[in-house]
Amino acid sequence: MSQNGLLLVNLGSPASPRPKDVKAYLKEFLSDQNVVTLPKWFWQPLLRGIILPMRTWRSATFYQHMWTQAGSPLTVYTKMMTQKVQQRLTTWDVQYAMNYGGPTIAEKLKSMHQKGDRQILVLPLFPNYTQSTHDTIIEKVKVTGVPARIIKNFYDQPTYQKLLARQVDECYVKGDYDAVIFSYHGIPMSMIHNGDPYEKECKATTEATAKYLQQVPRNKIMTVFQSKFGPMPWLKPYLKNTLMELAAMGKRNVLIVTPSFVEDCLETLEENDVQNYQTFRSSGGKVFDAVPPMNASDDFCEFIAELSRQKLAVNWGACR
Repeated sequence: MSQNGLLLVNLGSPASPRPKDVKAYLKEFLSDQNVVTLPKWFWQPLLRGIILPMRTWRSATFYQHMWTQAGSPLTVYTKMMTQKVQQRLTTWDVQYAMNYGGPTIAEKLKSMHQKGDRQILVLPLFPNYTQSTHDTIIEKVKVTGVPARIIKNFYDQPTYQKLLARQVDECYVKGDYDAVIFSYHGIPMSMIHNGDPYEKECKATTEATAKYLQQVPRNKIMTVFQSKFGPMPWLKPYLKNTLMELAAMGKRNVLIVTPSFVEDCLETLEENDVQNYQTFRSSGGKVFDAVPPMNASDDFCEFIAELSRQKLAVNWGACR
């Protein structure tokens, strides 16, 4: 049967929270040279000899804490999103894959091609483009030889911006907040120096969303970056440092917005809700609340479906 296809691609998750599976996942993820750009001859001995032995147990503990009976929240919500988007694109073939772990991009694309999907869109579930999330997906798509269009970002879509603004407004009115912090996943500064547009796209996301906010004063909004890894400089300001500075200034009630993460994952459930919360409280902070990610909401799934319809209508080169 000839039909259109949509492949939603997320980051991935360990097969289980057991140390063995977490180590395998981390090894694949941190061996990606689009993520860690250091030369292999230098990085691989360091990764295998020091990083993995030290990081695996700690990461496994975090995964065990957030794991649900249905599995990893990121995987659970990705499956749910796929099902909901399929319900809205009834004549399409909607599938999902993971950049690391499974199901893989290659196996899904080949299966879709064999089923007769004639025009396939690949949508990485990250609003903002960056080398460290998108380039590996693009490379894996090309290696399959299956013709497909890549939707490289969607931060600039007004519907998405309005959805995000509405979520922020709904949470903001429930408390008395001193600051509303838009916190994006960080990347190394070296990538920015090499022309990665990620920083500009993140700041543009905050600015565009702010225009649709009805309840939040502009002077309370700030943009920061989180999830720094390794000793090299990453995008600043860092979320953790900002939280300590705000508490020191007497701004003890904060609301965190995490546009980089469209679904709950390790960064939202452990890094923010546990680690950064503890940092803020120990620094004198009082209220640390977070705007939930989209988490396969009906409105977000409708947006994904409509975005896919729009992208299919343009010429093949426009989404590559």
